[in-house]
Amino acid sequence: MTVHTKSKQRGISFIGLLFIGGILAMAGVVAAQVFPTVVEYMAVQKAVQRAATGQSVVEVRAIFDKQTEVDTIKSITGKDLEVGKQGDKVVVSFAYQREIHLVGPAFLTLKYAGQSK
Repeated sequence: MTVHTKSKQRGISFIGLLFIGGILAMAGVVAAQVFPTVVEYMAVQKAVQRAATGQSVVEVRAIFDKQTEVDTIKSITGKDLEVGKQGDKVVVSFAYQREIHLVGPAFLTLKYAGQSK
């Protein structure tokens, strides 16, 4: 006679599936809120590169402000830029932060900084 023993079942339970699905959903919501800030950062970086072609501080800020209107940049203005020179090149640097409300008193703070090349 052969005796068949029950083998252990493998896999994830329904509760585990719900838990993992909830975690993935929360991560998706946060990622959906972070993505536009990253796109805006890339637009700021591009606008700073274009603004670095100016010769004076006023001209650099004016070029940047015109570019912010084109790319709809809301986090930073020309007044927030730091304009300097390294040798004969104009170097434009910036730093700003964005806060994303998560839940209750919890916020995700993203700090962005960069400079022209």
